[in-house]
Amino acid sequence: MQSKKRWLILSHGFNMDGRASSQTITDKMPYFLEAGIEPTVFSAITGIKDRRFPHRQFLAWGPAAFRFDFRHWIANQYGRGLFYKVSTGIVSLLLAPLIALEKFFLGYSSQWSWAMPAFTHGYKLIRDGKIDLVYSTGGAWSAHLAGLWLKKVTGVKWIVEIHDPLVIRKSAVDIGLERPKNRDAGFRHYLEKQIIKHADFAWWFTDGALHYAKTRNTNLNTAGNAQGFRVLPGAEPPGGLIAAKSHLYTNTLNLSHSGSLAKDRSLSTILNALHSLFKKYPQAREKIRVHAYGAPLDELTIHAIKHYGYQDVLIAHGRLEKDPVTGKSGRERVVEKMQEADVLILLHGNDEWCAEYIPSKFYEYLWTGRPIWGITHRNPQLDEMLSERGAYLSQEGDSAGIDMAIERIWLDWNERKLIDPQWHPLGVDQAVAQILSKIEDKQ
Repeated sequence: MQSKKRWLILSHGFNMDGRASSQTITDKMPYFLEAGIEPTVFSAITGIKDRRFPHRQFLAWGPAAFRFDFRHWIANQYGRGLFYKVSTGIVSLLLAPLIALEKFFLGYSSQWSWAMPAFTHGYKLIRDGKIDLVYSTGGAWSAHLAGLWLKKVTGVKWIVEIHDPLVIRKSAVDIGLERPKNRDAGFRHYLEKQIIKHADFAWWFTDGALHYAKTRNTNLNTAGNAQGFRVLPGAEPPGGLIAAKSHLYTNTLNLSHSGSLAKDRSLSTILNALHSLFKKYPQAREKIRVHAYGAPLDELTIHAIKHYGYQDVLIAHGRLEKDPVTGKSGRERVVEKMQEADVLILLHGNDEWCAEYIPSKFYEYLWTGRPIWGITHRNPQLDEMLSERGAYLSQEGDSAGIDMAIERIWLDWNERKLIDPQWHPLGVDQAVAQILSKIEDKQ
């Protein structure tokens, strides 16, 4: 008898080096394979094709998503040199009128149209009896839309992994009941309700996200609706780490941040605190350096650098891609830089959605064995996870507290007594075990 383990996995950004939305699913694959799952993966063309199992990559059918996918495909194939600039420029110019029409009539985020080829090809597999379960994971919500269509048309079992909240609340008193006027936000609001009504299982990555989803949708966990739970996604040991590396103090206190930056998650917070520290300890000006990896600097950080004259204090390394000489992936190169740091900076943000969000980089930080300086916002779960492992902890918006934290780090470093964090990383194996346990209980 055929086992019920033939899974269709819908993941728009599968196998995109260094992308959190990719790593969350790709890190799980070895454990799924070990558990006897027979996966077929559908993704966009933006990632590297996986050879361990059937992996089909589709271009989105909408012009905005086509342009996005094309850019990444050209970069993967030919790099970001002259050919990339010319070819993507021509495609962008040709597609501009169609993109304008798409935005005018729909107003959705660009990747929405990837749901169409994912549904079309998924329907054929299900119709031919080759799929027992559909697993949509985002990243881009187009994967969930394709999963919803497949569920409605075929009745196939459907499980949903929601990375970031689909409904973005405005304040602590707003639970997200009102459908937003913005068309993309409004569709995500609708999609959340549809997931809870039609999916068999759905899970979120934080206690806060599950809490607010349940508050908005009282039918969650009731008969005939999705069974919802919380899964800590964890991360695989980046670069093959299996133990914390002993730290070597140098003549420089190196603070390191990895990941995206924005106005609500800005290294200007760190630079402002350093400016206060340098007034109190002038010698620190030549001893402290901040390293930024993985993203362009945000507008507030750029302004702070110019305002204070800190061009030598903050060093922007940009995104580390695969090294053709050593063969190391961008992810492996970044973890090497993490381990060289004295303290890792974790910026949470200042939006209300922080109550439902934990930066994915946090789980990679845990593998490095380096102390973390977390500047968090309205998230007791994240605060507790940081505190129980040993970390420097500040609250977003508390300038005095942030100034005290950087002073403590400076004094601890001078005494060679930085916090020695507990070696308690969270792997992906625990997430897979929890997912399989929930699903198999209902087989």
